[in-house]
Amino acid sequence: MRISGFSMVKNADSLYYPIKEAIESILPLVDEFVLALGDCKEGDKTMEIINSIHSDKFRVVHTVWDLEKYPRGMENAHQTDIAKAECTGDWLFYLQADEVVHEKYLPVIRKRCEELLGDEEVEGLLFHYKHFWGDYDHYHISHGWYPNEIRIVRNKPEIHSWESAQSFRRIPDFDGVNYRQQEGTHKLNVARVDAYIYHYGWVRPPHYMQNKKKALDTIHKGATNVKEMYRAAANEFNYGPLGGLGKFTETHPKVMESWIQKFDWGHKLNYGQKIQDTKRKLHKHERLKYRVLTFLEQNLLGGKQIGGFRNYNLIRK
Repeated sequence: MRISGFSMVKNADSLYYPIKEAIESILPLVDEFVLALGDCKEGDKTMEIINSIHSDKFRVVHTVWDLEKYPRGMENAHQTDIAKAECTGDWLFYLQADEVVHEKYLPVIRKRCEELLGDEEVEGLLFHYKHFWGDYDHYHISHGWYPNEIRIVRNKPEIHSWESAQSFRRIPDFDGVNYRQQEGTHKLNVARVDAYIYHYGWVRPPHYMQNKKKALDTIHKGATNVKEMYRAAANEFNYGPLGGLGKFTETHPKVMESWIQKFDWGHKLNYGQKIQDTKRKLHKHERLKYRVLTFLEQNLLGGKQIGGFRNYNLIRK
């Protein structure tokens, strides 16, 4: 059995992505890791960071992003597919540039891949998620944050990254362009693996977080719209009160140790439960509808989400 790791990134340095940590978190598990590295802006040091990964398992595919051909976030999926196409394993382990795996889960993941290798009905593996917010001690338990997602798929040409690369679908006769198509696509049959993906996408110094938001909005909505959207916006992202979030008391992956040591923006965070800036637009988890849904899910339904994004067919094996 061979397992390939793959990912894609652009401007990881200037947007504060822990891409090196993401890759190194699963290098002990995989037989190879393929990274699609986009055309970074001048002065960005992503290539320097990537070159510090010393492993003969690791290789880079250089790419150029085309937001006109792949608008509305589809370039993310396209870049993911570029890396996926270069993989040679039986199982393909996808990590986004802000997703990291704790070393304690690597034996569990390998065992699950071995158990299901011969079961062709299973097309992918479903992981649990921890979505960190603001700092490394708080994470979301709120409605609207996906609790599970597909991160390992079989190496089959018909399986493609989908929409904005959050998930995967089987797309026969794919035209290679419309990653948001619904008709003719099929949700993957998946089995659970008892392991978490640690998502650090919302843990950045406030000015980096604002820049990252602008970059994502540009990919999804276009540069012209984003310029108007942020015309009067603050230079720093406001995380809002962290006091009502889940408190993380476990350990982070070892590969994150030096990254976490860079944390120096605690004085800019609100560790209470009251909103201090009443003029800003509320985050989704702060709105009454989502607070009510979260209360019901956490107190009456044992954490089970009401509705929510579910891009898979769960096979209970």
